[in-house]
Amino acid sequence: MHEFHASQTLRLRVPHEAIPIEHYLRQPQRLVQAITDPRRIEVLGEGVYRLSLRPLQFFGLSIEPTADLRVWSLADGTLRLESVACQVKGPEYLSFVNESFGLALQGTLTPKHQASYTELQGRADLQIHLELPPPIRFMPVSVLDRTGQAFLGSILTTIKYRIERQLVEDYRAWVATSQRQPPTNAQGSLHGRPV
Repeated sequence: MHEFHASQTLRLRVPHEAIPIEHYLRQPQRLVQAITDPRRIEVLGEGVYRLSLRPLQFFGLSIEPTADLRVWSLADGTLRLESVACQVKGPEYLSFVNESFGLALQGTLTPKHQASYTELQGRADLQIHLELPPPIRFMPVSVLDRTGQAFLGSILTTIKYRIERQLVEDYRAWVATSQRQPPTNAQGSLHGRPV
């Protein structure tokens, strides 16, 4: 069994809008849609989503991992994400990979208020373990580790890039749409808060 690990951090400036970013972050599906193609998302339940990643090349093997993620927000506005299950799709002869494959993803996204903007500070940790087939298993450990870390790093970098590119744009669109919606009660908001 071999284990690989990678981490990624994020610092993203979000200009202040009429509705604070914390209200946006209380809608986990928004973050999920920001980190991957919405066509690759399946809603499994309240705050739980199945993400199907594009086929990946790992040591010459083509695998298509799926991860079930639980996403929720804390009282301070921090958004948390963690994997709760995973599976690998691939050719029949790779069934042994699915039997030994494990994926653990944990992430946080915390808003920190500044004078003219809010900085979102994020961190993601990704770990996989799997039983490598015999030809690959006998490669030098340093080569395996370097290749595995680069592989996981590329996944996290793609997620970071999508958040940087899409989150602020989606947040602004959400604020504009929310402000155009008619009031939902006498105070003009749901439970006295913007929706």
